[in-house]
This record gives sequence, structure tokens and C-alpha cells, in this order.
Amino acid sequence: MKGLLLGAIAFVLACGGAKDQKAGGVADNTKSTPGAAQAPVSGGGSVAGTVTFTGTAPANPKIDMSEEPACKSKYTTPPVDPVVVVHNGNLQNVFVYVKSGLPANQKFEAQTREVELDQEGCLYQPRVLGVMVNQPIKIKNSDPVLHNIKAVPKKNRGFNISQPQQGMETERAFATEETPVPIECNVHGWMHGDVFVMSHPFFAVSDENGSFKISGLPPGTYTIEAWHEKLGTKTATVTVTGTEEAKASFSFGT
Repeated sequence: MKGLLLGAIAFVLACGGAKDQKAGGVADNTKSTPGAAQAPVSGGGSVAGTVTFTGTAPANPKIDMSEEPACKSKYTTPPVDPVVVVHNGNLQNVFVYVKSGLPANQKFEAQTREVELDQEGCLYQPRVLGVMVNQPIKIKNSDPVLHNIKAVPKKNRGFNISQPQQGMETERAFATEETPVPIECNVHGWMHGDVFVMSHPFFAVSDENGSFKISGLPPGTYTIEAWHEKLGTKTATVTVTGTEEAKASFSFGT
């Protein structure tokens, strides 16, 4: 009863603001599932490719979870902050989207399909998430520890919510396009994530193989941008002429 009362108080005190990804294999905290809530778009062509990393990947910072044994116990090796995640030369957690080329007056229907931002192993899962304007984000706590989720946008209304108990869920959304909105945790300083709020559905996040695919594009020439939180951005120009799959590849390095 005391725990339930504390949880209720936390919800009342939490500051409101702006709701399908789930972590996989927490034992290896470099393998979070990428998050791209691309809306279903019928017809059109697609742009697909791979994001690669050249050279030797930098060592990610170690995380001291000694004060959170419930999270630390989920890892078979010492946990690290998965800033740069490279598998076999392929780069994960790169947000790829159409930066320009769409008709200026074209509007896209808001999405009601809920997207999940989880907290598992004292990390945000996924680390990079894409949603459309006003699309619901379900923020979930899968850890048996207190988390405090803080969004620090520049254009949207921020929020700061507490989830003191495992299994708690809160729904938020962002009303304005913004790329990206940083997500932090006031309790665990190493927890970071980014939410891209898009006015259109043409985006993706590279998976552990560095692969991405953007579907449903009408014919046209587009500027495609690939964004990584540490390594910066790359762009490519791609022409979609019909229903075929156009190719775009990006290469990052240090």
C-alpha cells in the first residue's frame, strides 16, 4: 500500500509536457533495438542501404552501476554507454530521414499507433527513436529502480516525470517537428536518448547490421540525411522514379 501511495504521489508531482521498440539482449548493452515508428505508406518507391563505420571504433565509456545492483546484474560484462555501436563494420542507431525533396504543401496524417520508449538495464531502449508529430509515446520502466525521465526540447514543451516502480507507464507526445529532442534521466546521469519528431513518415533507424529502409516515397529527387549523436551527419541525393528500391549508403569514421 505504501508503494502504491508513493507511486500515486510521484505521478501527481510529475511535470507534464508533450506513447514499438523493446530492448533485446540486455546482457550486451550495445545491442538495443533501433526505433523508427515509420507510418505505413502504401505504394511508391523506397530508399534502402547500409551505414558503415571505417577505422577502429572508439571505446565506449564505462558505466559504474555499483549503486544500482538490480541493473548491474543484467549484464554479463561491465556495462558501457553505447554511444558508438559497431558490428562487423556496420553502424547502429543512425537516424536516416528525408531532409528535403517532398512537396512543401504536402501534409501527412498524424499517427495514432503507440511507440514505446523503455528503460531497461538503466539504459534507454531504443537509444534513438523516430515518431511523427502528436504520435503517442509510451514511456515504460522495466527496471525495479526509480527512473526520472526528462525531455529537454528547444521547440516543444518539455516534461519531467518520475517512475519509481517497475512496470509503470506514462504517455507523452510532441506537438512540433524537432530533430532531435534529447532525453535524460535525473537519477542516472549516463542515461541518454534522442527522439526525432517528424512532420512526415519517411525515416528509419539503422539496425545492428547498419541496415535501413524508407518506404512509400513518391517519385522525386530527395536529400537523405543520416544523423549520429557523436559522429555528426552525412547526406546523399537519391532519385526515386517509380516503385523500385533506390540505394543510398553512408560511411562514418573517427
